[in-house]
Amino acid sequence: MLAISIYPIDPVAFSFGPVEIKWYGLSYVVGLLLGWLYVRNLIASTYDWPCSAQPFLASEADDLLVYIAIGVVVGGRLGFVLLYEPSYYYNKPWDIFAVWQGGMAFHGALLGCGLAVWIFTCSRMHNPLSVMDFCSAAAPIGLFFGRIANFINGELWGRPTDMPWGIIFPAAQYNGNDSTPVIRHPSQLYEAVLEGLVLFLILRLLVRYYNAIRFPGFLTGVFLVGYGLTRSFCEFFRQPDLEHFLSFFAFTPGIVYSVPMILLGLWFIRSSQTKVMA
Repeated sequence: MLAISIYPIDPVAFSFGPVEIKWYGLSYVVGLLLGWLYVRNLIASTYDWPCSAQPFLASEADDLLVYIAIGVVVGGRLGFVLLYEPSYYYNKPWDIFAVWQGGMAFHGALLGCGLAVWIFTCSRMHNPLSVMDFCSAAAPIGLFFGRIANFINGELWGRPTDMPWGIIFPAAQYNGNDSTPVIRHPSQLYEAVLEGLVLFLILRLLVRYYNAIRFPGFLTGVFLVGYGLTRSFCEFFRQPDLEHFLSFFAFTPGIVYSVPMILLGLWFIRSSQTKVMA
């Protein structure tokens, strides 16, 4: 009886004649811009830089934003196509370009950003690990706004629950051909808090009070481990895609795809410390 009923919210934030600005796209823009401002702030601050040299100039953050934006959009879209709906897009390949219909995957966006950073650093002879550290410190900002947009869209809802803060998502009932209201976890908000706010604060503390930026690869490793663990935890509250071939026992695609992230993150952390001791 205490559950909140969420009726479909208009996905269009505002419009100018025939031009519509949707909440989902707006969240990507806001997340990227705030992340860009945060990176500029970090690079303009005084830290004990690796090898006593600033990793890159604050002015270069403008170009980095363009690389990251392309990596997020292209990687996120291809990640969704290949990791979650390969059979659908195999039959309808033209829908791959219909990004306005939704369908982005974080793990694909992560790979896209990694490639974007590599291209950016190769062209400027910068340390890719240091640049990735800056991007990792800002990434939770975009994750927070992205999950809020998921909530507004009423998508990626949670599993059934009897908690008093449970929410009724009408789209979940429609897709399930069930007219009986089902109270569900607002898993999108759980992810916004853990993957966004909590992870951002952890990385911020490491930068501010432990000067972790001087260990190339360390912040990247913490981000990978932190995201992998929080995403895996939230998967236990998120409605799984039972038709996906990686849904078995207690595992979900989100958990399976996060395991390599955690292992890679641990390697980055260990490698950064080993280099310092050497």
